[in-house]
Amino acid sequence: MPGKGKSPTGGAKTGPATTQRAWQRMLSGRRLDLLDPSPLDIEIGDIAHGLARVARWNGQTEGDHAYSVAQHSLLVEQVFGMVVADATPDMLLATLLHDAPEYVIGDMISPFKATLGDDYKSVEKRLQRAIHLRFALRPDLKETLKKAIKRADRVAAFYEATRLARFDEAEAARFFGRPRGVPPETLDLAPLPAKRAQKAFIVRFEAIEAMRVDGPGSRSNI
Repeated sequence: MPGKGKSPTGGAKTGPATTQRAWQRMLSGRRLDLLDPSPLDIEIGDIAHGLARVARWNGQTEGDHAYSVAQHSLLVEQVFGMVVADATPDMLLATLLHDAPEYVIGDMISPFKATLGDDYKSVEKRLQRAIHLRFALRPDLKETLKKAIKRADRVAAFYEATRLARFDEAEAARFFGRPRGVPPETLDLAPLPAKRAQKAFIVRFEAIEAMRVDGPGSRSNI
């Protein structure tokens, strides 16, 4: 018989196997299951806190602070409102939350996302659907809206690249296209401290929510 404290193969005991944790504890006290996220475990305060501390461009940006995903989200929502004349509050909220899953999974640069492939996309999509349901949006946005958000995202990325990440305009244009209809002087890209970015995100979220509640016809089948 194997000796005390030994496994049948002669090695030291390592104790019972443990299940791999797939949830993230949030500061709100919620536990968000990354593989099966529930809308009930999603809070806007957690989203704002997380996004304000996730750096765009892997942190390779000018300034004393990282340019956060929270600021990027605000910029994309601002651009969307400028280029989509009939934008409803629901559309604005969907745009503000377009990168919300990154409060949990971080902001991976596009080349790395492509390397990870479908596994990353699957986790991201489940989180995005749960976030949409939590805030009374369609779990899957219409393709026309997704494309409009993507266009605003590319405009934001162009200006971030050229003003913060040291891309020249020709290089940025190859990746993101040249922006049209958005005067660059209207966009403030100065990186903010995390707490200020977090607060700005919450303030804008609350303003859009007020429009959704109070505005006539503010709800839309997006």
